[in-house]
Amino acid sequence: MNAPIGVFDSGMGGLTVMRALIARLPGESFIYLGDTARLPYGTKSADTVRRYAVQASKALVARGVKMVVIACNTASVSLPQVVEALAPVPVVGVIVPGAKAALAAAPDGPIAIIATEGTVKGGAYRAAIRAQGSDVPIVQQACPLFVPLAEEGLVDGPIVDLAVRRYLEPLLATMPKPKCLLLGCTHYPVLKDAIARVTGADIALVDSAVTTADAVAELIAANGLGNRGGARTLTFLATDAPDRFARAGEIFLGQPIDPGTVELIDLQS
Repeated sequence: MNAPIGVFDSGMGGLTVMRALIARLPGESFIYLGDTARLPYGTKSADTVRRYAVQASKALVARGVKMVVIACNTASVSLPQVVEALAPVPVVGVIVPGAKAALAAAPDGPIAIIATEGTVKGGAYRAAIRAQGSDVPIVQQACPLFVPLAEEGLVDGPIVDLAVRRYLEPLLATMPKPKCLLLGCTHYPVLKDAIARVTGADIALVDSAVTTADAVAELIAANGLGNRGGARTLTFLATDAPDRFARAGEIFLGQPIDPGTVELIDLQS
């Protein structure tokens, strides 16, 4: 099926997921939507996030995508509402793949989770881990400064180190000490080096990008949705500041983004 895969996030963090998708599915085309006018989602109410998630998903479906990947941990909590709104278009979130990856890294726990305020308060990862039949100890910490730091391209240096220590040192002081730290926001992988300096080598750092890409590949194969030929295309949409999206997005995607290829769109409120 020669239609693109739609990917969306509140900003550029979901490009870490798209990067993994491109590597896992090199023959597929993608449309990425960053809702940069309304980021971050992590500080918004659950009702607002659900409304934004449905709007973004419908905008991608209007572009002819064959499936939607919610590359945003906060918005993935709204997966049931998005699935209902888009049926029969398949939808994949990052929460369940991330939970499975964390359990694979630390099957006996403890597992530490860092995420946005909305994701932590919603308990989505805890619920997903419990749904796998696991009762491992879980500790969580909201890290609200990480998203704006990443969006500004501040991924290293004294400011970043100070923020990382502020959030992680109390979390890592819990007993028993966590064996795995789940990066429960798609922005956080670009801060991985700074995070690793605080956690040390004995704590596994897990993000859901690769696991999500595997889940998408399995769904495409199971439903016969694979691209059957034709040139791969990458399309970028942003709801604000396309030049900034291209500049900062390079950090997350791992390759340059031509500002002229980022289309400015409006999502009706």
